[in-house]
Amino acid sequence: MSCKDCIVTGPSVLVGKPVVKGARLSVEFFLGFKAAGWSDEQILENYLQLTADDLHAVYAFAGALIKDEEFLPLEMVP
Repeated sequence: MSCKDCIVTGPSVLVGKPVVKGARLSVEFFLGFKAAGWSDEQILENYLQLTADDLHAVYAFAGALIKDEEFLPLEMVP
């Protein structure tokens, strides 16, 4: 299954944010769990409607978004 099959958007679901198809939970939501240190196993145990393919799609989607971006250093303000 590809990212295209698992991640969807629409104006009537979370104001158009990309979500896991059928779960109405955003890519951003799951990336927040990973940033907080959750393992894939912990996420899947707590969100039984998800599959490992869904999580892989979340990561692939996020990776594709930043793949061709150009990042510039930010100046730190004291």
